[in-house]
Amino acid sequence: MVHLALRQMECLCLTTDSGVYQLKIFSSNSISEKTFSVSVNGVSAAEREKMKRKSVKEGESVTLDPGVIKQANHVMTWYFNDTLIAEITGDPNKTCTDLHCHERFRDRLKLDHQTGSLTIRNIRITDSGVYELKISSSSSSRLHRRRRSINRVKSFDVTVINSGLSLGIVAGLSAIFLLLVAAAVAVGVIFYRRRNSGHQMVSTQQN
Repeated sequence: MVHLALRQMECLCLTTDSGVYQLKIFSSNSISEKTFSVSVNGVSAAEREKMKRKSVKEGESVTLDPGVIKQANHVMTWYFNDTLIAEITGDPNKTCTDLHCHERFRDRLKLDHQTGSLTIRNIRITDSGVYELKISSSSSSRLHRRRRSINRVKSFDVTVINSGLSLGIVAGLSAIFLLLVAAAVAVGVIFYRRRNSGHQMVSTQQN
């Protein structure tokens, strides 16, 4: 069974299925057609299992570096939990053009056009998940048939760790602690003076 998923960035995402795909666009007075020939090469289950794992504290930045150099005909596409979030092609890069992605990342993504690395700034707990980079080669023929061959897949399992209490809360708790210590010292001094005064009165009465 062929599994196809349409994205909001007007692309057709293919996982393991090679073949010829046709897109027909119907309008009120015309029909246009586009044909895509897709072949998936070298994406084995073993390669998918070679997933890099990263842990980062909330609020910090993390860079997912695939360790490759982009070639002229390469198309690099980043996915987060199977949702398209960024793409590097010959055109200006597309980053978070769909509504769902805008709501999640909001200009916190940065792409390196040479290496395809993705940097997530001010990372949040909700950014935990699987990030996948698909590197494919794109070409076209005289028949206006666009061919895209997936060469490599790089996967990253990102875990965002709760950074704990914020600096403001820590400062507030520190101030409260100091006040409690000062109050305890004051109570101790008052108690000591009263006790001393009591001993002096008893000593005077005995004399």
